[in-house]
Amino acid sequence: MNRLFEKIGILLVCLMGLIYSAQNITLIIAALIAVTVSSLAQVWAGRKAAWVLIACCAALCGIMPEMLNMMPLLMYDALWEKKPILLLPAAAFMIHPLNISRICFAVVGFAVAIIMFSRVSKLEKKVDTLQQMRDDAAENNLALRDRNEAITLAQDSEIHIATLKERNRIAREIHDNVGHMLTRSLLQAGALIVINKDEDMKEPLESLKNTLDTAMTSIRSSVHDLYDDSIDLEKSIKDSISTVDERFEVKLDMDTDSDMPGRIKLCILGVIKESLSNAVKHSNGDKIFISVQEHPAFYRLLIQDNGSCTKISQTGIGLENMQERARSAGGVINFTPSPEGFRIFMTIPKKNNAD
Repeated sequence: MNRLFEKIGILLVCLMGLIYSAQNITLIIAALIAVTVSSLAQVWAGRKAAWVLIACCAALCGIMPEMLNMMPLLMYDALWEKKPILLLPAAAFMIHPLNISRICFAVVGFAVAIIMFSRVSKLEKKVDTLQQMRDDAAENNLALRDRNEAITLAQDSEIHIATLKERNRIAREIHDNVGHMLTRSLLQAGALIVINKDEDMKEPLESLKNTLDTAMTSIRSSVHDLYDDSIDLEKSIKDSISTVDERFEVKLDMDTDSDMPGRIKLCILGVIKESLSNAVKHSNGDKIFISVQEHPAFYRLLIQDNGSCTKISQTGIGLENMQERARSAGGVINFTPSPEGFRIFMTIPKKNNAD
């Protein structure tokens, strides 16, 4: 828009010089040609067609001297095209004996065009700079927002880990302190019942023993729940994966409930760690897929790589460890070697692991 207003101002200066220097039909023709070429030059900015039009108009000064008065308008376009050399034909005709007033108006027009071009170009550079600053600020704001989100997630993760560690500590202290004291109290109550000869004390001692036994059962259940909650299975699996991510591209697919029993979590985590260790030692593949799924009646673990393996060693310590872990949780584990990859499939029924 600024360029359009500048062109209108230059055009008015050109028309003043043209009216003063010429009083015939060529005045209108020269003005129409110049306006048309200037408009096309702006539409075709940066194209060779615009350069050719400006050069042809400059050459017209030889046969139509009135065009010289319109050259400032085309000078403005040539400056925007960074091709002021296109007006050399017009400059060549200016050195010939012509109407002095026409030359003076042309020089004034050139000066006005150069000044306006300089002003508008500086203004547009400032606008571009401001636009760039605004874009940079928006980009920095987005980066800052992403960084803040990452920090928030990291803080939430740290809080979650700290909470799990605190639960584990509380469970351990309850087990080591309160649990042992209750066990000792139960033994003492049982001993008192055995050595008691007073029939009036028999029923109170039995009630005391039952109360202590109920408290012990409640403590065991609470400790068991705290310990189960203190194990973050997904994070533990990801930590194990991070130890081999330089060697393998590992994809993890998890779909489990948060109240999975702790012994099942430890079993699954132990099998995954053992399988990753075996993959590092024996697999010639570069990808591993791990899937942990919860079904209505059982938990399922699938681990598969893309290495070529046609047989397995039945005496391998790693495989024996995985089998022992599966048996300890009441589950079944199978190993399937093939040219397409080594596959580990384990299922653990829920009914054998109910709290």
